[in-house]
Amino acid sequence: MRIEILRSDYNDVALLPQLEIDTNTPLFLAASGIPVNPPVFTVSTLNRQVKALLEQNWSQIWLSGEISNLATPASGHLYFTLKDDRSQIRCAMFRSRATRVTFRPEHGMQVLVRANLTLYEPRGDIQMVVESMQLAGDGLLQQRFEALKMQLAAEGLFATEAKQPLPDTIRRLGVITSPSGAAIRDVLSVLKRRDPTLEVVIYPSPVQGSEAVPQLIRMIRTADERDEVDCLLLTRGGGSLEDLWCFNDERLARAVYAARLPIVSAVGHEVDTTISDYVADLRAPTPSAAAELLSTDSSHHRRQLAQQKQRLQQAWQQHRRHQSSAIALLAARLRACDPKAQLATHSQRLDELALRLTRAADGQQRSKLHALAQLQQRLASQHPDRQLAILRQRVADLQHRLTRASRAGIDNARLRQRAQTQALDAVSPLAVLSRGYSILQDPQGHTIKDSDQVEIGERLEARLHRGTLALAVTAIDPTKESLE
Repeated sequence: MRIEILRSDYNDVALLPQLEIDTNTPLFLAASGIPVNPPVFTVSTLNRQVKALLEQNWSQIWLSGEISNLATPASGHLYFTLKDDRSQIRCAMFRSRATRVTFRPEHGMQVLVRANLTLYEPRGDIQMVVESMQLAGDGLLQQRFEALKMQLAAEGLFATEAKQPLPDTIRRLGVITSPSGAAIRDVLSVLKRRDPTLEVVIYPSPVQGSEAVPQLIRMIRTADERDEVDCLLLTRGGGSLEDLWCFNDERLARAVYAARLPIVSAVGHEVDTTISDYVADLRAPTPSAAAELLSTDSSHHRRQLAQQKQRLQQAWQQHRRHQSSAIALLAARLRACDPKAQLATHSQRLDELALRLTRAADGQQRSKLHALAQLQQRLASQHPDRQLAILRQRVADLQHRLTRASRAGIDNARLRQRAQTQALDAVSPLAVLSRGYSILQDPQGHTIKDSDQVEIGERLEARLHRGTLALAVTAIDPTKESLE
């Protein structure tokens, strides 16, 4: 029920409670539409309810802007204003959060903050309570990094079961990196020290800038297609977040995940982590650590050779002891068959036995000598010097092949350089000068392209195919058409 009371009949609002009406029925003053009994708030109540409303709907938002009016009282809290070219808002960052900021906030600094929108009740001011603060550039990149990391993790690109195991033995290692960077020098230095026999194939690519991602992806696919290495190492040296950003690209992450060859990622320093590290089959903290991981210490081969030599010596000594025991047994048997007891009655038998014994001894000696010669021949064939000679020959062959391959690579590089030099000469400005053209320059070295750039009397220099001419401007005709 709606009740309207004419203002002329009831000018005193105090008379309204005398009416017997439902207290829940709204009362309005006729002609004005204003509630007779409106809710009345105190200022504190209003501020409290506005604060609750703001904190409920505007929590944990990201805000970027420029710091101004920065105040750092002894309490350790930070009070400042964030502004852009049109608006500003007050901010407060309490000491427990301010101590976690990794840089010193200053007036005019562009920052990215994560904050809660609230209302400061005593003054009724809307303000931001800042939870974290980052420099604007790094903060935006870090946000993109975390968002992509969460997305790829949800898709399963970081899952352990999706990672390939490394080969037990790596004979050829592919390295995708800049051929002029410090990372490749560190990797090759470690590999040369630990395992000089390990072959390395470098897939060159920029590791920074806009061209890095397409080239890195192309090199991964090229290595997969050529199938000439056992494992790939994706690496570069340290740098800022912007320097390493190409290794946080989603396209590169998916290419690493789809690669057929196992990939080890070693990007930056130990504290640096990239999306490529998470997607790769294995992550190494530094390029040098990756080289240590992917190579075998050559001392292992030396230990194996020493163990085989020791086993050979033990076998030879055991064989000698066995032969010595056999000879001693035969000598004892000969002594037990001495015919002295039967000498008187069997002298003739003794002579016959002596002859037979001599013949048998000679035959047995020849047989033993022959067997000994065969054993010596077998021993000689198994001697380490022979194996070492074979290995030395193999090393020499490999060195010869490497030399030929290096020379062929150098010859190919020289041919490519010669072709590129000829191509550059074809488009060189000097080739244009050789056809009779010249280049006009003012005293500051600026090239004159338009008559409006010079004045009468100004000194110019004309560069010819051979030599230069000093000229003075005597007349200017801006109306004459150019050769274009």
